[in-house]
Amino acid sequence: MPTIYHDTEIQFFKGVGPKLAQVFHKKNIRTATDLLGWLPRTYEDRRRARNIASLMPGELVSLVASVVKVNSIPMGKSYRKMYEVILADESGRLSCKYFRVPYKGYFNRFLPHMKVRVSGKVGEYRGRIQMQHPEIHPYQEDEKEADKVIPLYSEIDGIKQGKLRSLLQQAIYHVIENPPELTDYDLEMKRHRGVPEYIPQWICDKYQLISRSQSLRHLHKPNESQYSVSDFLDFKTKAHERIIFEEFFWLELHLALKKQGIQKQTAIAIEDKNNLVQKVIASLPFELTNAQVQAIADIKKDLAISVPMHRMVQGDVGCGKTLVGLLSCLHVIENGYQAAFMAPTEILAEQHYKNAEKLLQPHGIKVGLLVGSMRDKEKQEMYRQLATGEVHLCIGTHALIQEKVEFKSLCLSIIDEQHRFGVEQRSQLMKKSISPHFLVMTATPIPRSLAMTVYGDLDVSIIDEKPAGRTPIITRKAFESKRTKVFGFVIDQLKKGRQAYIVYPLVEESEKMNLKNAIDEHARLCKEFPQYKFGLLHGKMKAAEKDDIMRRFRDGELHVLVATTVIEVGVDVPNANIMVIEHTERFGLSQLHQLRGRVGRGEHKSYCVLMLGYSSSDLSRERAEIMESTDDGFKIAEKDLEIRGPGEFLGRRQSGLPGFQVANLVRDQKILNMAKEAAFDLIAKDPQLKSPDHQKLVKIIEKTNEITVG
Repeated sequence: MPTIYHDTEIQFFKGVGPKLAQVFHKKNIRTATDLLGWLPRTYEDRRRARNIASLMPGELVSLVASVVKVNSIPMGKSYRKMYEVILADESGRLSCKYFRVPYKGYFNRFLPHMKVRVSGKVGEYRGRIQMQHPEIHPYQEDEKEADKVIPLYSEIDGIKQGKLRSLLQQAIYHVIENPPELTDYDLEMKRHRGVPEYIPQWICDKYQLISRSQSLRHLHKPNESQYSVSDFLDFKTKAHERIIFEEFFWLELHLALKKQGIQKQTAIAIEDKNNLVQKVIASLPFELTNAQVQAIADIKKDLAISVPMHRMVQGDVGCGKTLVGLLSCLHVIENGYQAAFMAPTEILAEQHYKNAEKLLQPHGIKVGLLVGSMRDKEKQEMYRQLATGEVHLCIGTHALIQEKVEFKSLCLSIIDEQHRFGVEQRSQLMKKSISPHFLVMTATPIPRSLAMTVYGDLDVSIIDEKPAGRTPIITRKAFESKRTKVFGFVIDQLKKGRQAYIVYPLVEESEKMNLKNAIDEHARLCKEFPQYKFGLLHGKMKAAEKDDIMRRFRDGELHVLVATTVIEVGVDVPNANIMVIEHTERFGLSQLHQLRGRVGRGEHKSYCVLMLGYSSSDLSRERAEIMESTDDGFKIAEKDLEIRGPGEFLGRRQSGLPGFQVANLVRDQKILNMAKEAAFDLIAKDPQLKSPDHQKLVKIIEKTNEITVG
């Protein structure tokens, strides 16, 4: 067997070869270092022999038992099924329940009398011990790890856990425990001895971080560390702290470099004349909230200096972000410049346009609209007015970034619902500007401490107050047994002249998930209630079709809109006062809150009904109860982050940012703040990373984040 270095390719490991190497390559595991970075997702404690009779609720356990049988149980009137694997040993029986199928054919593996190892958390139902969704795999008689703490890894296309652990032990032995001495050739090839260490030593010393080598060894060989099993399970070891810090450090270094790049640019400093802004505010039939006033002050301060504004305004549904954006535009317009406001859909752009025209036209502001569905003649005229400066504020969709569009003096670019646009689309709009002042807005509330850290390249203004007079939306959860009553209530609202939304998690029928879907349910509802007009809206429709349906619903031609989450960000329909969300268990808290925000926009008392399927878990019910208890988007965001974790919560990954394998933005906020401090200190001390101590960082930064340093 050849000598294994940190950069030895995986195919040269004993027991791998070219074919198996391709399987690893799909997971971006190409070298020994990559393999060592495939960290355990949890651990099993096999040091204590257990039997079924000794299990206690709340324990995380691993034990060996035999399969008795597999049951398939229909879930009420729906076509969903629950699966139950019954296991037994000499002391008793254990029910293992699954409300979803892990993958096709999963239960076909389990034959009567087969010996298996089951791992999971012990629960209790009606006084009986059970497990929900445990891991079950065939027991191998030659298991050598019966009396140890065993690391468990995420699956790699069928590679058995034992095989994976064996390969990792090879890597640990050769790269960490017994790294080969470097020959002249190795030095010429710029090889490291052992695991490469990229974080500067002064940072490791300051934050008392152990070396990367030590941390990897402890994580992969828990039996040879001084930490307890509970420390490993809770990610509280020094080994975890080092890896978590490192994952956050790359994120924060990316943001620090990005912010430094912004600060190197120059922008037009906007004089604070304030006359136009005050006139428009005085004309409003209501008073701005304190949070709106503060956000406007933040923006005004940014615009006053010759460094580009890069600010995010985040706030709850209905908090008045759009008005803040429009008032911000007046600062640049009063100084003789133009502003652009980009929305994700045509109908939302039209809504913003009508509101802006009504608000600003009486004060001599020319507002323009540019969307894809406009006739060529209308577009050509808008192009002309933008190029001559006749239009002061242009509101539009992606049409704003077409090559033909030229502004005379664009000074401020605003993007609404920024997560709906790619990085490239945002930069294309900014390229049309003579001054790169940039404002993004989002209705997805993110906890303040998290927003300040994760969006380190943006300054953040938070609007956490709602305008006075908003009526809370009455939210209630309901189970299948109450379906007739729920729809009776919807019909009562329709008879009063109101409109309704019914939201489904799927567009069409799926073989993998037995869930109601928008297309089939739309057809059924049309047949069941022929006296009402139903519209259908989903993401697979063309943009023009979606806009047409939404316009018809807004104008009252349709009584009910059957939709998917495509309405999460949408137009205001003040007459729509009731929403029914089917299969609530399939949605995250923030998504439910965003959907609910489509109602409650008019004078009528509004309602949101959260329908829970038969297979709803305790967690699903907990989410529904949180929705019943509050309409504060920031409280909901905190809970959502706790429940779902950061992976889904933050939505689409920002371009160039690495994913987290161990770090958790909620659990590890203390380490996140340390990593942010370290990264920003590093860039403050050595902006171009010229120091010899920092040279190792440059290559990995440019490779990972696509940022050129220096």
